[in-house]
Amino acid sequence: MLTVDDVVVRYGSATALDRVSLHADAGEMVALIGPNGAGKSTLVNAISGLVPIESGSIVTGGRVAQVPEGRQMFADMSVVDNLVLGAWRSGDRDPSRIFDLLPALRDFANRKAGTLSGGQQQMVAVGRALMADPQILVIDELSLGLAPLIVADLAEHLRTINQEHGTTVVLIEQEVGLALELCSRAYVLEAGRITVSGTTEELADSPAVRAAYFGGLDVGKDVQL
Repeated sequence: MLTVDDVVVRYGSATALDRVSLHADAGEMVALIGPNGAGKSTLVNAISGLVPIESGSIVTGGRVAQVPEGRQMFADMSVVDNLVLGAWRSGDRDPSRIFDLLPALRDFANRKAGTLSGGQQQMVAVGRALMADPQILVIDELSLGLAPLIVADLAEHLRTINQEHGTTVVLIEQEVGLALELCSRAYVLEAGRITVSGTTEELADSPAVRAAYFGGLDVGKDVQL
């Protein structure tokens, strides 16, 4: 469904992505983890066509929709209007299907997006992306700035979207435990390069990943896969 092959992205003389390759199969949930400045958001924007690549290729098997880092709401517009903006390519501007999938959105559908909590805004951002009827959903930092209980609720919605609708999900996350819990495979991006990849079980058991992201803790027994 998604193949990134030897992609290079540069900003002037700085190389943001250095021959990055990864893939996600249809209906799969794949995580991309790494520290700040690793190039994760650059890769997201390259997949979405927002950043030009210098070399390599990105091939998608369907429509891509992005949930951007920081939600990026239109604060003075209502939730419904924010959702409708996501349908500019699909043509179906009726948000009812999104309310069925994310019922909590009905409760504040007519409120201005800027008045919502961070978790509510993130739910709107996911709904807005789903209005495009994507086959591939790319989520940049689902958990950013949110309380654990809110993140857990959003994660359950994401599972439903994947399992009931077959949507391929690429999850970009700094919260490594969440990424390994939700996804079947993961890639580690550091300084613009993929340094480790494998199943989430393999990464949870990797001494290098434990040392870099969990302070050396044995996370293999703690992550619910």
